[in-house]
Amino acid sequence: MAAPMKVRRLLCARKFNTFCRFMHSKQQNNESQQKETHFGFQNIPENEKEDKVYEVFKNVASSYDLMNDAMSAGVHRLWKDHFIRRLGPTSGTKLLDVAGGTGDIAFRFLKYIDNLNKNESDDLSVPNHIDGFQLHQEDQDLSSSSSSSSDEEDNPMTHHVTVCDINQEMLDVGRQKAESYGICSGMSWLKGNAECLPLEDNQFDAYTIAFGIRNCTHVDKVVEEAYRVLKPGGRFMCLEFSEVKNPLLRSLYDNYSFQVIPVMGQVLARDWKSYQYLVESIRQFPNQEDFSDIIRNAGFRMVSYENLTFGVAAIHSGFKL
Repeated sequence: MAAPMKVRRLLCARKFNTFCRFMHSKQQNNESQQKETHFGFQNIPENEKEDKVYEVFKNVASSYDLMNDAMSAGVHRLWKDHFIRRLGPTSGTKLLDVAGGTGDIAFRFLKYIDNLNKNESDDLSVPNHIDGFQLHQEDQDLSSSSSSSSDEEDNPMTHHVTVCDINQEMLDVGRQKAESYGICSGMSWLKGNAECLPLEDNQFDAYTIAFGIRNCTHVDKVVEEAYRVLKPGGRFMCLEFSEVKNPLLRSLYDNYSFQVIPVMGQVLARDWKSYQYLVESIRQFPNQEDFSDIIRNAGFRMVSYENLTFGVAAIHSGFKL
């Protein structure tokens, strides 16, 4: 009788161990599924953030430019102009602008190279010249490239910008603006996720992302994808809200952000919650030094940053070497 009892005890022990392993595995899966991230100051499951952010920008797309002007008193235009000057693109530059649905960076890119070409040549009769193109009152005329999109991508001397955004509503706003400016070439539009770009490796000379990366669930994956799609020698540049170091200025900035901007959102766009989220998302984004470390960890070299307006925003740069 002793032997059968031992066998039964052994079988029970094995079943118990199997059950424990099953429960542990189930617990790990549940923990993975329930992994949280931030959405503003809220903690939410990671798999919900993309949809929530999509909804925010779907809501604000039609009033995005108006609100940017109102919230920053137009300063965002100066930041973006400076951003493009720091990039310093030349004829032949192939740019990927991510989270750039409304085209602010893309249009400045085209304008910058157009002005560069004008300064290098006495012949101002550029094919398909666009008369009267203006980003705002101070902007000058912009001409589009005369070649088709496919020819542009094949021609190493033709500049081109691909605008990528996960939100179709934002892309639609950008397309409408391009049509109103008369731009029919020199740029293309792509719906895609910054964390998993639908693009091949080593394609672009430069990668830009302006005021978009903080809305992504995994910032490190976005930077890694930027590294992947850039050619060797390519440059990553990010313009993003950052940390104001001065305590007095930070207090003033915080009061303005939380007390004024959501109210503006309600008055101008009838949307308090979306702009409350945008303000909160700024505070959740890594500061200048921490984000620089993320860029380095992705493989970039010569990593640097430049504060704008006391650190309200910062330009981050790195090279794929």
